Amino acid sequence: MDVARDGTLGRAAVGAATAVLVAGGAALGWHVGNLHNGLIAAAFTAVGLFVLRRSPRNPEGRLFVATGVAHAVMYAGRQYGLHPGPLPGASWVGWCGVWPLPLVLVLIGVTVMGFPTGRLPSRAWRPVVGVLGAVGLVLSAVSALWPVEYGRTGLVAAHPLHLPGAAAAEAFYGVARPVGYLLLQLTWVACVVVRMRQARGDEARQLRWFVYAVTVSAAVMLVGLAVWRSPVPGALTAPLIGAAAGAAILKYRLYDIDPVINRSLVFGAMAVAVTAGYAVVVTGVGRLVDGHGTLLSLVATGVVAVAFEPLRRRVQRVADRLVYGRRATPYEALARLSAHLTAPAGGLLDGICTTVADAVGAREVVLWTGPPDALRAVSVWPAASPVPDGARRLEDLVAVPVRHDGGFRGALTVTKAPGEPLSAAEQRLVGDLAAQAGLVLELRATAQRLVAAGDAARRRLERDLHDGAQQRLVTVAMELGGVVRSATAAGADDVAAQASAVREQLLEATAELREMARGLHPAVLTQDGLEAAAGFLADRSPLPVRLTVSVGRRLPAEAEATAYFVVSEGLTNAAKHSGATVVSVTVSLTAAGLVVEVADDGTGGAAVRPGSGLEGLMDRLAILDARLTVDSGPAGTRLRTVIPCT
Repeated sequence: MDVARDGTLGRAAVGAATAVLVAGGAALGWHVGNLHNGLIAAAFTAVGLFVLRRSPRNPEGRLFVATGVAHAVMYAGRQYGLHPGPLPGASWVGWCGVWPLPLVLVLIGVTVMGFPTGRLPSRAWRPVVGVLGAVGLVLSAVSALWPVEYGRTGLVAAHPLHLPGAAAAEAFYGVARPVGYLLLQLTWVACVVVRMRQARGDEARQLRWFVYAVTVSAAVMLVGLAVWRSPVPGALTAPLIGAAAGAAILKYRLYDIDPVINRSLVFGAMAVAVTAGYAVVVTGVGRLVDGHGTLLSLVATGVVAVAFEPLRRRVQRVADRLVYGRRATPYEALARLSAHLTAPAGGLLDGICTTVADAVGAREVVLWTGPPDALRAVSVWPAASPVPDGARRLEDLVAVPVRHDGGFRGALTVTKAPGEPLSAAEQRLVGDLAAQAGLVLELRATAQRLVAAGDAARRRLERDLHDGAQQRLVTVAMELGGVVRSATAAGADDVAAQASAVREQLLEATAELREMARGLHPAVLTQDGLEAAAGFLADRSPLPVRLTVSVGRRLPAEAEATAYFVVSEGLTNAAKHSGATVVSVTVSLTAAGLVVEVADDGTGGAAVRPGSGLEGLMDRLAILDARLTVDSGPAGTRLRTVIPCT
C-alpha cells in the first residue's frame, strides 16, 4: 500500500512540476520556434502519467514521462532566455534550455525505438543505442561549453561560459550536428521498420497507431510550411502523437485504426485529385483560351463530378489493398471454391474456410457441422489456429447457417478485426459460399454413410465367409481326411493319393479364403478390438515390428477400421518398397483423437500417387475429418494421422 501511495505521490509531483514549467514558460511570451517543446512536454507527460496510472510498471510510460519532462525543462529555459530584458539569471536558465537538445533527441529516439513495450526489438540494438548516446553526449557537451546553438535559438542572454576555441567548436559542430542528427533519424526509422516487419497481432496494430499519428503530423507540418510558411500547424499536432501512442499502449479502441487509415487514404487521395482536376481545367484551359470566367468553373465542376465516383472506387480498391491486403472478388471466391470441389477430398473443408477468409479479409474462419444444438468444429483458417473443441449451440455463435435442400448441415463463423464488421456485400458473399458449403457437407455426410455401410457390409461378408463357406470347406476337408484313411486301410493307394491331393488343394483354398476374409474386415478387430488387430498385423509382417498400443477402450467401428487400414498399408509399403530393417508402430488415444503412426528406417521415396493405396487411405481419413501426413526421405518413411473419436 505504501509503495502504491509513493508511486501516486511521485506521479503527482512530476505532473505538477511539468505543469508549472510549461505554464510558467507560456506566461513569458509567444515564441513560435519554441512552441513545439511546450506542446510535447504537456502531451507526453500527461500521456505517460496516465499510462503509468493504469499500468505502473510500463517502461514505455516512463520513457514518455522522461521525454515530456525534458521538453518542459527546455521549454521553460528557452522561454526565460528569450524574454526581452534580459531577466535575472537568463544566461544560465536559457543555457539549460539549449545544450541538452542532442541528448533529448536520443531520449526521443529510445522512446520511439522501444514503442510500444518500452523495450528494444532485440539485444542487437543495445550497441546501437550506446553509439547514439555517445553521439548525443558529445554534441551536448560541445553545446554546453560553446554557444554553437545560440545562433538558431535567438536567446537574448549570452552564453554563460567564455572558453577559448569557439571557432573550432563551431566548425566541428557545423559538421557533426547534421551528420549526428541524420544518424539518429535513420536509426529510429530503421528500428521502427524492423519492428513493424516482426510485429504480429496487437503489437502490429499499436505500431500502426503510432506511425499513422506521426505521418499525419508530418503531413500537416509540410502543408503548413508550403502554404503558410509556418510550422505552427505541424506543432499544434504534436499532442496527437502522444494521444495516439497512449491509446495504442493501453489498447483502447485499438483495432479501429485500420478503418481510420483506410478512410484517411481515400479522403486524402480524393482531395488531391479533385483539387488537381479543378486547377488543371480552370488554370490550364483558362490560360489557353485567355479567360477564367464562370463557364470554365462550371466545366471544371462538371468534369470533377463525372470523374469523381469512378475515381473514388478505384482509390478505394487501392486503399483496401494497402490496408487489408489483397482480397478475392466474389467471382474469384466462387471460382476458387469450385476448384476445391474438384480437388481430392482431404482439402474440401479447409478449402471452404480459406475461400471465405480470402473473400472478406477475415482474421479467422471456422466451419462447424452437426445439429444446431451440438455443433462441432471440423476446420479452421488459418491452419495454425487450434480447432475449437467441444460442442456449441448455434444460438451461442455469431454464425451463418449452412443448409442444403432445406436441411441444416452446419455453420460458418467469420471473425474480422474489431471495428471492421462485415459489409452488406460481404454478408451476401458469405451466404453464397455457405450455400456451396452446404453441398460439400451433404456430400461429406453421404460419404461417411457410405464408408459406414461399406464397413458393415465387409463385416457381414467376413462373418458369412467365416461362419458359412469357410466352415463347410473345413468340414469337407475333414471328411476327405477320413476317405484317405479308409482308402489306405483298404489298400486303394491310388484313391488315397488322389483324395490326399484334393484335400491339400481344399486346405489351400480355405487358407486363401481366410486371408480374403481378413482383408475385407478382420474378425479379430471386430471381436477383440484394435490392440489385438494391430498385434495380428505385426505378427504377420515379414519385417520386425516394434508395436506400442495404448487405447484402453473400444472405439467407434469406423475409427478402429480406419486405424487398422493405416497400420496395414504402412506395414505393407515398408515390406514391399522401403528396404527397411525395422518398423515402429504407435497407436495411442489422446484428447485430440486416435493417433496412429507407422515409421520405418528404409530409403524413403513414398508419395501419394493417383490410384495408390495411400491416396485411398487419405480419402478415407478425410471423410472422418482426419489427415494423413507422409514424411518420406533418406532417413525413412513416417505415416501419421489423428482420427477424431467423438
